[in-house]
Amino acid sequence: MNKSDSAIASKRYHFIGAGGMGMSGLAKVLIKNGATVTGSDKEHSPTVQNLLALGADIRIGHDPANLRLPADAVVISAAIKPTNPELVRASQSGCTIYKYAEMLGLLMDASAGIAVCGTHGKSTTSGWIAFLLERAGLSPSFIVGADVPQLGGSSGVGDGGFFVAEACEYDRSFLNLHPKIMVMLNIDQDHLDYYKNEDDIIDAFSEFTGCVKPGGLIIANGTDKNVATVLSRLENHQKYVTFGLDAGCDFYADNIELIDGLYRFDVFQAGNFLGRTKISLPGEHNILNSLAVVAAAVSAGVDTEVVLQQLGEFDGVDRRLMLKARAGGVTILDDYAHHPTEIKASLSAIRQRFEPRRIWCVFQPHQYSRTRFLLDDFAESFKLADVTIVPQIYFVRDTAEVHEQINAQVLVDRIRARGCEAVFIDDFDRICEYLKDNVKEGDLVVTMGAGDIWKVADEYIRGLGEHCKTELSAGRLHMVRPGRES
Repeated sequence: MNKSDSAIASKRYHFIGAGGMGMSGLAKVLIKNGATVTGSDKEHSPTVQNLLALGADIRIGHDPANLRLPADAVVISAAIKPTNPELVRASQSGCTIYKYAEMLGLLMDASAGIAVCGTHGKSTTSGWIAFLLERAGLSPSFIVGADVPQLGGSSGVGDGGFFVAEACEYDRSFLNLHPKIMVMLNIDQDHLDYYKNEDDIIDAFSEFTGCVKPGGLIIANGTDKNVATVLSRLENHQKYVTFGLDAGCDFYADNIELIDGLYRFDVFQAGNFLGRTKISLPGEHNILNSLAVVAAAVSAGVDTEVVLQQLGEFDGVDRRLMLKARAGGVTILDDYAHHPTEIKASLSAIRQRFEPRRIWCVFQPHQYSRTRFLLDDFAESFKLADVTIVPQIYFVRDTAEVHEQINAQVLVDRIRARGCEAVFIDDFDRICEYLKDNVKEGDLVVTMGAGDIWKVADEYIRGLGEHCKTELSAGRLHMVRPGRES
């Protein structure tokens, strides 16, 4: 793909649900290739504002009049229901309608696609790969499910032959992608409102391996048992390499050293020493993510010396252990973790990186169904927090029946039953007041979840007033050293 793709230029695309991170990224790629983009979203947001600034015509609220005909295609997010008035009009008018993943697949088909799949770490890893390819001069196109500050946003159009994108397993949407390189990070229980069970999830990932283009490569976590099941099902002609902390993996790390809460390690490929490197993202899980990045970049033809030099220059993506501010000896972070595995990894990384006196975790559960299916795992995941504050569950795609089966107080009770301190506070303003009354110097506050819980961090920071030094330009853990201002 390049900046003047003739198949896209001068065409009109209408996006229903344009404010989503993936949808907005897709819209930006089309705009940068010369397309006209219109669309709608349920509410105004910085993402919508950014699309408006790029020339898109995005309306707030869903109305049939928002769809101006003729349109070459209508693109819908996974959250759009068949009854959406704009979608109804598009169907009645005979418009070509694509789901987000279908449109992404069409764009990727024109390039050498690098698709990053897995239950956890997709945004960080795909952003990291795009960053490495950019630093190596390969000018990739990319769509990531979060803003990548060092790349100027969540998407970009390059002149090179690679297209890096997240491959989401929900609704089996990743089956619309046909990458040259697939990166499989992990497979865990999630989206059980869609999948029957863990075996059903593994089956979907197995099916995705069949979408890799002939002669392509699968890069897989060599220490994940569910990924191992997928690899055992590959056909003989399918090529794969593994990464992990085990010397039996094709790409692995050894001589791991933790310095100031960040990791340094030696990288090996097939037993051959490639060199020593470091990463600037905290947590052992990011060693695994970085090894996946190394494997992908090397497989894409980047010189190993460039890979190892640039690996530690990556600052991360938005809302992943993001430093928001420091004030009065209190550190405030924001994190996207919304699955028990992610919560445990994030809290562990925070302990290592900051060594706070106490961790106050303000966790907003994401989806009633996810909370119900993984209730005990969620309760267990907060053991590394000193106090967990839980507002009401963030509503996404759930049914009225599921609403009646679970609520935030049930989660709080389960956390307390494990001997951990937890409190239910429904109102965001009251959460901020509770924090102001109870958080002390040396403590750390992290807002956590995939919904709008980040608003609590922003409001709490505003409430701290003139004593607060917000890290507007930094915004990453490693840029402000624990124990001192930066």
